[in-house]
Amino acid sequence: MDLGLRNRKALITGVTKGIGRAIADTLAAEGCNVAICSRHADEVTAAVAALGKTGVKATGRALDVADGAALRGWIDAAAGELGGLDILVANVSALAIPSNDESWRKEFEVDMMHTVHAEASLPHLEKSKAASIVIISSVSGIEIDFAAGPYGAFKAALIHYAKAQACQLAGKGIRVNAVSPGNTYFEGGVWHHIEKNIPDLFSKALGLNKTGRMATAQEVANGAVFLASPAASFITGTNLLVDGALTNRV
Repeated sequence: MDLGLRNRKALITGVTKGIGRAIADTLAAEGCNVAICSRHADEVTAAVAALGKTGVKATGRALDVADGAALRGWIDAAAGELGGLDILVANVSALAIPSNDESWRKEFEVDMMHTVHAEASLPHLEKSKAASIVIISSVSGIEIDFAAGPYGAFKAALIHYAKAQACQLAGKGIRVNAVSPGNTYFEGGVWHHIEKNIPDLFSKALGLNKTGRMATAQEVANGAVFLASPAASFITGTNLLVDGALTNRV
């Protein structure tokens, strides 16, 4: 299937590893020009170089997405460099699990407000003929699991926000969807860390996965890129579970 992504322009937050990087790589492989960000300048430089080798235009900047002014400024600058925007993927998460004041603050500032501040993309998306926003949430936002608390609460808020935005922006031709991954394993990721440092929790979590394994970042990216693409032109306001039947919700 041709996803219709060639020469489109996408901006993705949090891209140097894991799901975000897989999304950027997949968009680039489909011929989409990309703008990326991360907190670490050396990682951004390496990722931009790798993405550029696919033949697309790639640009990036090191920034903290919790800094709303910096994020909004980068979005405008990236849209200028790419010549517009067709796709926004809000991917960054604080991954703050413990129920304490610091975690609640981080989840609010990073997961929630970075997604809200990314509304700076709307004036650019309104000019696109295939505008799409994809917000990366989590299965922790739809049921109570070990990450209940600040992480789960704000992932649930993102699903609500995505649905509201879909309804409010439909008349402007901007689609908005959420993607909720289940346990996703990749080198350097949270489950890789848990496997090494909290093996009992890793074994318990793995046992809940009915397929006998966790998702790969690429499997999550495949769903996100499809939703972002013109091939999903009449899909908006949905929350796509990529969880291998991990959740029991009907």
